[in-house]
Amino acid sequence: MMSFFLKPDGHLACSCESHQPIEIERIRMERGALENVAPFLVSRQWYRTAVVADPNTYEAAGRKLCEYFKQMGIQYQLCLLEGNEQGDVVADESTLVRAFVEIPRETDVLLAVGAGTVHDVVRFVGDKLNKRFISIPTAASVDGFTSAGAPLILRGVKKTIQACSPVAVFADLDVLSKAPAALTAAGFGDMLAKYTSLVDWQVSRWIADEPYCTEAAAVTRKALDECIIHIDRIGEGTVRGMEILMRSLIQSGLAMLWVGHSRPASGAEHHLSHFWEMELLRNHQPQVLHGSKVGVATILISRLYHRLADLDFQQHLGNLGDSSAIGNRLRDHGSEIQQLFKEIPGPDRLSHWLKKVGGSATAEELGIDSDLVQQSMKKAYHLRDRYTGLKLANDLNII
Repeated sequence: MMSFFLKPDGHLACSCESHQPIEIERIRMERGALENVAPFLVSRQWYRTAVVADPNTYEAAGRKLCEYFKQMGIQYQLCLLEGNEQGDVVADESTLVRAFVEIPRETDVLLAVGAGTVHDVVRFVGDKLNKRFISIPTAASVDGFTSAGAPLILRGVKKTIQACSPVAVFADLDVLSKAPAALTAAGFGDMLAKYTSLVDWQVSRWIADEPYCTEAAAVTRKALDECIIHIDRIGEGTVRGMEILMRSLIQSGLAMLWVGHSRPASGAEHHLSHFWEMELLRNHQPQVLHGSKVGVATILISRLYHRLADLDFQQHLGNLGDSSAIGNRLRDHGSEIQQLFKEIPGPDRLSHWLKKVGGSATAEELGIDSDLVQQSMKKAYHLRDRYTGLKLANDLNII
């Protein structure tokens, strides 16, 4: 069982000076956690709720949750998010408008019953309506349950909008352990991405003077290490394995909350994933699970960074053009950056880990062709104004 309270603190022992208060009141992770949601609502005198789910997550947890609400005299409005022509629920304008229309103005609190997309929609809509929301994960598939960022597709472009974090999280291990294995593998892939995202954050610290939080990085790395240590249990899909994976995903989300952005958990590998997602949507192709894309992208970025680790930066500084500041930073910190690149697990090891939990290890297995992969390696870094090893490789013109 995992049950604890988090109180706003905002102070961590490092010098980044950018910590945000954590306003999540309760995180409860155990078997039967759904039974605790209604009593929590009653304790807060929230008797008018909106339950937001998709058809699958409603069956996984929403239906039972609504039955508990009836027993406790809690009113609820069910908002079922529908898929597009390909059957995918996407956090785009049409889905957001549907949620805005169906959620009653007098609602006390919103409930996000589902995985990543449902949470992205609810946290954005809740923030705009000035309504708190409660997280009810139905699969250990992403690390965004406790974060405040809402990745949305707006006019065909993937953008992360800072919105609000949940007031509480109720993760029922019985529900999580029954989730499709592909969703669990996706959650593991999202955690595996921290190998490259944490290095990218360091690269930006040295090249672009970006603030860096040692405490948030340490929390994220510890969560990642726990997943690797217990990979067999996660791959077996046991209740204990789901507890370990979900705890790690929650900790990653909390690290993002501390610093007020996604830097600890999202780097070049997420930029590739976002680029692929946008292209699939543009071509009206079925979507691929976020964590599945991110896991494969981590392998590709690892391969690139190991190339950079063996590169003689001095021979390529002329490709920087007017970016003399970057050249100076590379002269000062190039050896440190390359050492970090070397410490990232190689692509073969990452592939082995993903396969061990039942995940895909190549873009081809995800239905993403080599041309799209090559395009993303050259263009995806433009999606976010963040310095990464991928941007460095493009600045040095080695892709």
